[in-house]
Amino acid sequence: MIEPVDNETIPPERNAVKRFAQPSGDQSRLITPIKKTRIAEEVADRIRELMLDGTFPPGDPLPSERHLAERFGVSRGSIRDALRTLETIGLVETRHGQGTFPLELSVDRLVAPLASVMSYRADLQDELLDVRRMFEPAVARVAALRATDEDLADLQRILDAQRQKLKMGQSAISEDTAFHAILARATRNRVIMSIMATLNDLLVESRTNSLLQKGRPGRSMDGHEAVVAALRRRDAEGASQAMYNHIDQIADLQLDAKKSPHPPKE
Repeated sequence: MIEPVDNETIPPERNAVKRFAQPSGDQSRLITPIKKTRIAEEVADRIRELMLDGTFPPGDPLPSERHLAERFGVSRGSIRDALRTLETIGLVETRHGQGTFPLELSVDRLVAPLASVMSYRADLQDELLDVRRMFEPAVARVAALRATDEDLADLQRILDAQRQKLKMGQSAISEDTAFHAILARATRNRVIMSIMATLNDLLVESRTNSLLQKGRPGRSMDGHEAVVAALRRRDAEGASQAMYNHIDQIADLQLDAKKSPHPPKE
C-alpha cells in the first residue's frame, strides 16, 4: 500500500486511488511534489515510471486529475498536459465517462512512432546500420556456439524459400526478417531476441525499399548463406565476420542508391 505524501489522506473513491495512496520504497520518491520548471514533462515521466513498476497497471483507471494534482503538488492543468503527452505516444488512452487508462507496454507500441520518424530521416537509417554492425555480428558469434539442429534446419528452410523467390523474381522480405529472428533465437537469450524483434520492426520499410535495388536480393542471399555455413562449422568468428560483411554490403548498396535518384530494379 502507498502512504499519502506529507501525511495527507485521500478519499478512497476507487481501488486505483487506494493503491496509489500509500507509497513505499522507490515509489515514495516518485510520488512527491514536483519542483522542476518543466512540470508537465516531469509529471509524464513520473506516471510512466509508476506504470512500469506496476503501481498503475494496464486496465485499471488512473487516479483522477484532482488526486494526481494533489499528490504531485501541481495544477490540474499540468496533469492534463502530462496525460495528453502520454496519450500522444500511445502509453495511455482516455475513455469517455470512464477515465484515463494505462495501455499494455509492447514493442510494437513503442517502436511504431520511431519507425515512422525513421522513414523520413536518412541520417537515422545510417545510424541504424551502425547499430546493426555492432549488434548482429555478436549475435551470429553466439549463435554459432548455441544453435541446435532445429535452428539450423529452420535457417536452411528460410534460405531455400528465399532462393526460390529470388528465381521467381518475388520479394523475400518476410524470409529476410525471419532469418535474423531465428538467428537471434539460436542464442537462447531472450533479451537478444527482443532487441532483434525491435530491429526487425524498424527495418521493415528500409528492407522493402532496399530489396528493390539491383543486386540487393542476390547479395542478401549470399550473405545469409555465408552466415549459415559458418554456423554449421561452429565457427564463431567466421559467423561474426560473415554477418559483418553482409551488413557492410547492404550499406554499400544503400550508398549507391543515394547517389542514383532512380536506381534500376531487378
